[in-house]
Amino acid sequence: MILAREAIELLGQMARILWFEGTKHGLRDREWMALRFLSRANRFSRTPSALASYVGTTRGTASFIIGELERLGYLERKRSATDKRSVTLSVTQQGKKFLVRDPISVLLEPIAVLDDETKIRFRDTLRHVLDQADAAEQRHHTDVCKRCIFLREDRTATDGKPGAAEFSCRLFRAPIAEAEIDLLCTSFEHHRQ
Repeated sequence: MILAREAIELLGQMARILWFEGTKHGLRDREWMALRFLSRANRFSRTPSALASYVGTTRGTASFIIGELERLGYLERKRSATDKRSVTLSVTQQGKKFLVRDPISVLLEPIAVLDDETKIRFRDTLRHVLDQADAAEQRHHTDVCKRCIFLREDRTATDGKPGAAEFSCRLFRAPIAEAEIDLLCTSFEHHRQ
């Protein structure tokens, strides 16, 4: 139990890099979190309500964050072509360039130098802890589509040869490009063992 407690204390210390007082490079911690998330989110999760869910705030606060990032030129919102009431949020080129200054780089660099097997174990350990906490709290965290229970993969065979994979989301009843399965989704639900 002591090792588990030590690990949690270390996570808490690392969290101070993510959550901080004031600003870093002109953005508050939640604005950084929003910009970071929207740069990796799938099209279903680039909405104000999904952002509010991810950041863990109200829609009003998320709206303020969106407005600030728009004002700085890091984010743009577009009306949905199919539903005029909804908007899609996208990180601008200027926002993508600005992400190079992200304060979490001090965490990324030491992890990036680890060998691939260690990085995978580290990531999977964190996912396991989140999955267990989610089960205990009866909630869901954000993760990539390829791990989601709603992802459907079909392979169509032609002339007896395996065909290319086609993906779709059963929750949104929409096709998903292969490049999208590595993006974040706030509607993620992991497979239960």
